[in-house]
Amino acid sequence: MSGGLVKRSLILSGHRTSVALEPEFWAALERMARARGLGLPALIAGIDAARDPARPLASALRVAALHAAQARADLGGTPHAC
Repeated sequence: MSGGLVKRSLILSGHRTSVALEPEFWAALERMARARGLGLPALIAGIDAARDPARPLASALRVAALHAAQARADLGGTPHAC
């Protein structure tokens, strides 16, 4: 991992919020969004809407990125190429 957390601000469900993630997770989420034809805010809004309210948003985003990497690996891709 290359360093500290990167904080980004966005609006979810009409409320401004900030999320801090490692740069590698932001890169993985951006790749997920591109693969799905979405903007990053739309991808995050979808993950937010589907998450268990007991799970923090940052955790849900990391888990989503991990699941995407695992799915790529299962399809013969390289999991580290997030």
